[in-house]
Amino acid sequence: MASRIAGLLENLVEAAVTPYPVDRYLEFVNPMLTWRETRAKVVGRTLQTDRTVTLTLAPTRQWRGHRPGQYVEVSTVIDGVRHRRFFSPANASQTTGTVELTITAHPDGFLSKHLREAVQIGDVLGLSAPAGTFVLPSPRPARTVLVSGGSGITPVISMLRTLVAEGHSEPVTLVHYARSAEDVPYLAELEGLAAMLGNVELRLQYTRTDHDGHFRAAHLDGLADADGAQVFLCGPPSLMDAVREYHDARGLTDRLHSEAFTLNTAPVLDPDQPITGTVAFTASETTAANDGRTLLEQAEAAGLSPEYGCRMGICFSCTTVRISGCTRNILTGELDSEADQPIQLCVNAPVGDVVVDL
Repeated sequence: MASRIAGLLENLVEAAVTPYPVDRYLEFVNPMLTWRETRAKVVGRTLQTDRTVTLTLAPTRQWRGHRPGQYVEVSTVIDGVRHRRFFSPANASQTTGTVELTITAHPDGFLSKHLREAVQIGDVLGLSAPAGTFVLPSPRPARTVLVSGGSGITPVISMLRTLVAEGHSEPVTLVHYARSAEDVPYLAELEGLAAMLGNVELRLQYTRTDHDGHFRAAHLDGLADADGAQVFLCGPPSLMDAVREYHDARGLTDRLHSEAFTLNTAPVLDPDQPITGTVAFTASETTAANDGRTLLEQAEAAGLSPEYGCRMGICFSCTTVRISGCTRNILTGELDSEADQPIQLCVNAPVGDVVVDL
């Protein structure tokens, strides 16, 4: 009853201050003073490698912690435009007072480069509630195998830290792929855990210095097929595909749990169905030849700047109305041609002529 009354009061206050939400007014007083939204102040900043930054965030009262493996949306305003991306907290799930994010600045990552190079202690970022089903099961597995590559280490190190904090005594193995030892965040901590705890094993594969650094079946033989093993995978597409093929070939698919942080948006080339048509962005009075890429990519190529967040079909920031035409969802392969329907630009590609309200 109390929560229902509080919700009604919040709605009344919001109605009284229209057209803007309460938080738009409060942020002029103090960015950390919020009514509904979760925000977080940067209270720690460490450059672990030459490509990463580890930010420690102190969130507002709305934060309720996360489950190991989940992700959060981080947002900030740059030159008057709010940008959003998803990152996985690296701290153990038992830690509710702060959120630790380790962010890799990719060459084409606008926000990730900004977070590494420009964000400083005292800055305030937007923070969503945690989401995602890539999490440790309960009860915990009899044997846990964590496989990661590059920045995919963040959700699995959250899993590892959680198991250690719980006093988990069953075998845990982390197989991590990186360019070199200098490119591994948390290297000293990982080596320390493996040295101190008899049930934690660390296997590092270096793709630029080891002749067998890229994934090979031998890297998981005796691990993924061990009794009670559950495998948790996060990394770049090439690693994800190779590990999935390994499990499929051995009938171990039901043991594999994965999450991707990039999405393959390359056009589907089918000689029986050539790419044709035009894409019309009506609000911008812009038309372009359909090249098979997602509507978001084609809009950007046409010089438009639609709002987006994750670019993976998660956050719905790029949702726009498809006025007419047919689109293919690149995640599911499903075709949809119903008129005047909201679609996500980042995961829908035009099939023939398409008209979009953008």
